[in-house]
Amino acid sequence: MYQFKSRIRYSETDETGRLSVPGIINYMQDCSTFQSEDGRMGISYLKEHHRAWLLSGWRIVIDRYPKLGEEITAGTWHCGSKGFYGYRDFVLLDQENNPLVRANSLWFFYDTEKNMPVRIQPEDILPYGIPQPSQDLGEAPRKILIPEKYETAAAVVIGRHHLDTNHHVNNCQYVQMAMDYLPEDFCIHQMRAEYKQQARLHDVICPARAVEDTKTTILLNDQKSEPYAIVEFM
Repeated sequence: MYQFKSRIRYSETDETGRLSVPGIINYMQDCSTFQSEDGRMGISYLKEHHRAWLLSGWRIVIDRYPKLGEEITAGTWHCGSKGFYGYRDFVLLDQENNPLVRANSLWFFYDTEKNMPVRIQPEDILPYGIPQPSQDLGEAPRKILIPEKYETAAAVVIGRHHLDTNHHVNNCQYVQMAMDYLPEDFCIHQMRAEYKQQARLHDVICPARAVEDTKTTILLNDQKSEPYAIVEFM
């Protein structure tokens, strides 16, 4: 497992003084990015070879939110690949190596010149070592079910602050947008997200929300009601 240690900063906390959900996601994205950079197959390498790893979806289970000043370890490991898909797990650990947050994720390898997925070659995953088993997060449906009834909200226009180095909306930004439509005092213990298409600068996102008991599903759609992303909170 690739790891790096950190301490929860004030800038990473929410109004409760604990690590925010976007903070959790950023730690995980940073951890996998650091592993790629250290393996000399990071952002510059991928750009030079017209490649990118794009997130298809993930499931995050929060066992406990770390608090301000708490020392943690972020970890990630490669769980295998098939075709153009790559599987990767993440964990945030406390000082006693107890899990704070656990996650499974699915990525796909992308040709940025031809704008299409491309089959993963052995050299593309060489820095990540021998695949390790994925952690068991319990049963969950394979796909997020889109609710039949939902309420819509005001549209959001994509600005530069939403974008990452691939020039489209960052994975974390979709989740952060979706959280704005959660019911008041909703405590997130599990989150699933599926990314369907790439939103870019000046695109318009049309949110919709469905609230069902302990679950809230947020659709972040384009102007034709096709989803950019679907985010489910429990």
